[in-house]
Amino acid sequence: MENNVLIENLMEFGLTRQEATIYLNLFKNGMQTGYEVAKQTGISRSNAYNALAGLVEKGAAYSCEGSATKYEAVEIEEFCANKIRSMEKKKELLVMNMPREKQQEEGYLTIRGDEQIVHKIENMLLSAKKRVYLSMAEQDLRQFLPELEELRQKKIKIVLLTDKNIELPQAKIYLRESEPHQIGVITDSCYVLTGELGNGADSNCLYSGQKNLVRVFKDYLKNEIKLIELTGGKKA
Repeated sequence: MENNVLIENLMEFGLTRQEATIYLNLFKNGMQTGYEVAKQTGISRSNAYNALAGLVEKGAAYSCEGSATKYEAVEIEEFCANKIRSMEKKKELLVMNMPREKQQEEGYLTIRGDEQIVHKIENMLLSAKKRVYLSMAEQDLRQFLPELEELRQKKIKIVLLTDKNIELPQAKIYLRESEPHQIGVITDSCYVLTGELGNGADSNCLYSGQKNLVRVFKDYLKNEIKLIELTGGKKA
């Protein structure tokens, strides 16, 4: 895997770009002084020492005092696990202590970009209590199989409208042609997300708990299912 990809992912764990670059260097080459790090990475000595101090503070590196202070990268599994545990504790604190949410009338939200849309669908699925409907091409559907498998084990009703067969026992699957990148999700007859996925930052979806929109989209899917059944497209 390219260094740039590794650095971008390390930055998701709270490191700056320079810290992530130096962490990767330490991980590859073992214990080093700040001078050695600066020389190998091309980062100025002052910035290298600041980044090393940041790595130590964030739990990504250890310092070893001697005639010259040396630094060693914390194992990646340990560093990531520590960060995740810390974030889980912070999440619990926030959930318990956030001000009570002001009740607002259900509206329409626009969600942009593949990553944010995928996160929203994952959260919709994991929050479902009774049933879910998904309408999307098989290549888009596959990324949600872990969440769908969890729902299946909870005996939550799953209805899929897609273009290719997919292995998901107990789910009702209806095969029909799918427009590329067009998706639709309904959970518990309460929330709907519809739009496109797969166009990177240009993807857009509409999300709402507005009853009229949910009903309209659910009726549309029901009519499509009836048509599929009449033409023999259902998979048991």
